[in-house]
Amino acid sequence: MTTSKKPGMRPAIPSFSSGPCVKRPGWTSDALARSLVGRSHRSSEGKARLKDLIDKSHALLGLPDDYRIGIVPGSDTGALEMALWSMLGARGVDMLAWESFGSGWVADVTKHLKLDDVRVIEADYGELPDLTQVDCNRDVVFTWNGTTSGVRVPNGDWIPADREGLTICDATSAAFAMDIPWDKIDVGTYSWQKVMGGEGGHGMLILSPRAVERLESYTPPWPLPKIFRLTKGGKLIDGVFRGETLNTPSMVAVEDALDGLNWAATVGGAAGLRARCEANFKTLDDWVEATPWIANLAADPAIRSCTSVCLKVVDGDLDADQQAAVAKRIVVLLKDEDAALDLGAYRDAPPGLRIWTGATVEKADVDALLPWLEWAFQTAKSEIQA
Repeated sequence: MTTSKKPGMRPAIPSFSSGPCVKRPGWTSDALARSLVGRSHRSSEGKARLKDLIDKSHALLGLPDDYRIGIVPGSDTGALEMALWSMLGARGVDMLAWESFGSGWVADVTKHLKLDDVRVIEADYGELPDLTQVDCNRDVVFTWNGTTSGVRVPNGDWIPADREGLTICDATSAAFAMDIPWDKIDVGTYSWQKVMGGEGGHGMLILSPRAVERLESYTPPWPLPKIFRLTKGGKLIDGVFRGETLNTPSMVAVEDALDGLNWAATVGGAAGLRARCEANFKTLDDWVEATPWIANLAADPAIRSCTSVCLKVVDGDLDADQQAAVAKRIVVLLKDEDAALDLGAYRDAPPGLRIWTGATVEKADVDALLPWLEWAFQTAKSEIQA
């Protein structure tokens, strides 16, 4: 297709941001009508709402019965840094990084915590580190899905069941979208504004019994801010995992997160959410494979993300600078047409596009997006070459 004629139909919801992500289909502010506005989160009703959110999240994720999950401050970043500051230092740690956020966790550990025994196992954008190098008798910190590179780990086979170290996993753009073997994860983190289309500011912290044991048996040598403290007197503050939050949550955001969880039950639960993600991704990926001017940043299909799809312009008529300029121009053209919003690559990532295909996106909107991408490319290329 080489025409520059504008397509006749726009996506009904043109939001393809990788976070905060689009609300669930049919969402209106009426979903927040039961919010406990002006009520204490410590009231019996407030605690009940928070406990309901925790219980439904535990069930939807399919966590083992003896795993805990709690609401913590600071979105996924707060949850992950809470784990790093509270648990690392007991043994050596392997840090995996293949995109921006994984590199950020490396900086936390090497520049701020300044741990001595750290191995950094890296890969370039679009690639996955050699997982055979990982020693799970050390602690291991990694992202399940690289939101800024479009690369995910394909499975948990590389994590042994009899590991001695803790596996600490940033799963923010993977939770509810990918089949994570939770028995291989000791600490998991995510936030509401990704796959479930919730609001930002709140993190979720998942702990295995082995993670709880670490918390209760190890005291890090650095001071912990109050909002990072998960133990008192050498014992886990178990109330955090029953809805007794460390700080004041937004009860409006809580109501919104509950709405998302209730919606998930109507589309088939965990399996239904994953199926929606995979269907959206396949629609986009099939088009990419058939379109010569664009390619996945992840060359290996086995490691391509089904949520944060990262693409690069590869048209042979353009040099590298022109390809980057075309990608940026596509983002602007589609925004101006209200055909697609927030498609730009992450600021630290290679130039290109990043398109969210998570569970709250409708497949029909992905279908409608494709001719607009073609139109925007042809228009941008013509402008660049004029």
